[in-house]
Amino acid sequence: MSEEKTRRLIIHEYKAYIMASSPPFKSGTGNDFMEKTKYRYLATSDQEKGLRQPPLELPPLPEKPYIDLPPPERIEIPPMDLRAAIELRHSVRSYAKAPLYLPELSFLLWCTQGVKKVVGTYATFRTVPSAGARHAIETYLLVNNVEGLRPGLYRYLAMSHRLQLVSDEPDLHIRIADACLGQQFLMRAGVVFLWTAVAYRMTWRYGERGYRELHKDAGHVCQNLYLAAEATGCGTCAVAAYDDDSMNALLGIDGTSQFLIYLAAVGKREPVPERRE
Repeated sequence: MSEEKTRRLIIHEYKAYIMASSPPFKSGTGNDFMEKTKYRYLATSDQEKGLRQPPLELPPLPEKPYIDLPPPERIEIPPMDLRAAIELRHSVRSYAKAPLYLPELSFLLWCTQGVKKVVGTYATFRTVPSAGARHAIETYLLVNNVEGLRPGLYRYLAMSHRLQLVSDEPDLHIRIADACLGQQFLMRAGVVFLWTAVAYRMTWRYGERGYRELHKDAGHVCQNLYLAAEATGCGTCAVAAYDDDSMNALLGIDGTSQFLIYLAAVGKREPVPERRE
């Protein structure tokens, strides 16, 4: 068989394989979103119109207490080889009863949203990548078992590396687990990271395509959490199954200009039993 016939046969078999393994195309919301956010449909952005950009961080809540976090440069975390962290990474849903320590939580927050440099009122450079350095992700925490913090809902103020208490309702952990379709392990985690997206901080520059970037940015943040948690003896489990409206209501956000985009539980790993000969 000639090389040309062989090439055509391979192409034919490849196309047949693709057709057999691909489900019939169905138009739907997801496909419509991907189509309508292509570059050729984008209108002039508000940045291009000369409109003022939104703030780099949402303002803190009035009359709510602050908690100073240990400065990142003073936190001692055992060094860990990057390859080892990547190889050890897996989702963990069962946790020890031991609490997280405040320096460990401070380290995890810095690794996922830490501000390394502020460029006036224009941009921040952080420990995670973000499209156009927009950093439209805000971090909330459901604290269940962190030494030195009472249980409750907190918000991380990345610009000043502090926490602010949002709510200390005693049944909040139960309501959040219920809103996450009954995933009970969230109540046993030391802390649950809840990431929200502030849409206009991204769409000001990228228009409707910015919604794509929000989801990418959330992935960057969560992967940093997985890897950083390995160095603190913690396990992590990302969660994408939740009732959007219920979770947004529990966080006190409107679900439109700001909405929950991702969350992840973190807790101390259970000790590995010693192997007996």
